[in-house]
Amino acid sequence: MARQLDEQIAGRFPVGQRLRVLDVGMGQGTQALRLARAGHQVTGVEQEPSMITAAREALAGEPEGIRERVRIVHGDGRDTGVHFLPGSFDVVLCHGVLMYVEEPDALLAGLARMLAPGGLLSLLVRNADALAMRPGLSGDWAGALDAFDSVSYRNRLGLDVRADRLATLTAALAGIGAPLHSWYGVRVFTDTAADGAGLPADVETLLAAEERAGRTDPYRSVAALLHLCGVRG
Repeated sequence: MARQLDEQIAGRFPVGQRLRVLDVGMGQGTQALRLARAGHQVTGVEQEPSMITAAREALAGEPEGIRERVRIVHGDGRDTGVHFLPGSFDVVLCHGVLMYVEEPDALLAGLARMLAPGGLLSLLVRNADALAMRPGLSGDWAGALDAFDSVSYRNRLGLDVRADRLATLTAALAGIGAPLHSWYGVRVFTDTAADGAGLPADVETLLAAEERAGRTDPYRSVAALLHLCGVRG
């Protein structure tokens, strides 16, 4: 997914431009640190104290120049308007967050307001159109049948969360002035891999296959996750 995001950034902004990036739900800061290392100014928003601690610990191990490019804000992604002025960012990331938000429309609208004209909104969501894949491939036929008509599922942390449909998000992005520009599938072949499973010896081949599938119909439509990129008009 990092490659997909880099591709979208490279296609929208001049080479070498230092972007203002907002990472909503930054978690342990993996994506934020990667972008800061690339020279961008990154603001991370996170409400879970343990995640903030982990992000600060990771940041502390970076050179001073990178540390200066990262700001961490303790807050809820739905309150971006409290912390930032509209149009303050060139790129807004919201990865792995929408599944925990029961009504995401207000959150999405707030994120779009944070974007400068021509800015990029990057979303990573659970694919509601493919919820039957994991139970089906695992031999849980009853679970697969239930999943066809649902947008809810239990994740690997044991939490009941929700998924999003591509058509619904496409309409939502158009409605908030950041229409869908491109989309990818993520975890097409690897969603059923066991937690903690080690990397295979041919991991580069695996990544190449996932990357190809994530860009290719019909495979990307049944990916566990969807990576959507909208552009502010």
